[in-house]
Amino acid sequence: MSDNYLQQKPGSALRSWALYQMMAGAGWAALFLLSIAAILFAVWGIGLLLPEESKQAPDPNAFLITTPAETQVA
Repeated sequence: MSDNYLQQKPGSALRSWALYQMMAGAGWAALFLLSIAAILFAVWGIGLLLPEESKQAPDPNAFLITTPAETQVA
């Protein structure tokens, strides 16, 4: 450690500590966002490798879609 750090005024040391904490938090947030972006980019890249027929196939979950219930107005 440098002697300058030990001779700081309490207010200045607190501001330095707070700035360091904010910058560390911003770094963690950037790392998190970049990791999410990398995962989405990988999924997109895998999608490009799929054959065109698989992109035009019907939805395999179509059986889950039901018609809305009919209501009667009295």
